[in-house]
Amino acid sequence: MAIESGDRVAIEYVGRFEDGSVFNTSRYEVAVEHGLFEAQERDRDDYAPRSFVVGAGQIIPGLDEAVVGMHVGEDATVTVSPEDGYGEFDADRIRTYAPETFEEMVGETPAVGLHVHAENGLHGDVTAVREDAVEVDFNHELAGKTLEFDIEIVAVE
Repeated sequence: MAIESGDRVAIEYVGRFEDGSVFNTSRYEVAVEHGLFEAQERDRDDYAPRSFVVGAGQIIPGLDEAVVGMHVGEDATVTVSPEDGYGEFDADRIRTYAPETFEEMVGETPAVGLHVHAENGLHGDVTAVREDAVEVDFNHELAGKTLEFDIEIVAVE
C-alpha cells in the first residue's frame, strides 16, 4: 500500500549537508561513527525511527512530500532545498542588543555560541560579542542550507 496524506509513518534517516557531512540521524551507529552521539548530548535511546503523520506539518515539507507514494521497506535519497526545509537565511532575524540589555533579558553573560530562549518563543545563538553590542541570530541553524536525507520507511499505520 502506497503512503498517502493522513498515514502515520516511521522513517529511519541520515541527514547530510551538501559536502556529505552528517548533521543528524535516527541511527545510533551512524551517530557514533560521525561523532554526533557525544556532541548532541543525547542518550542511546534517543536514536529511533522518526514517526509523523503525512501532511500534518509535523516534519519539514521536503520530507513530508517525499514519502508520499513510498512503501514499507523502501528507501530513497531526498534532496531538500531551503524553501522545503528550514527556510532561507533571513538577515533580519539577527538582532543586536546592548550587553546590559542582553544580560537583563537572558540572565547570563553573553558569550559566542550561547543558545538563548527569547520570551516570544524564539531560539537563537549568540554570534558576536563586542564591547558595545551582542548579536543574536534567531534563524534556525539549518536555515539557508540544502540538505540531503537517506530515508527508509520502516512502518505505516
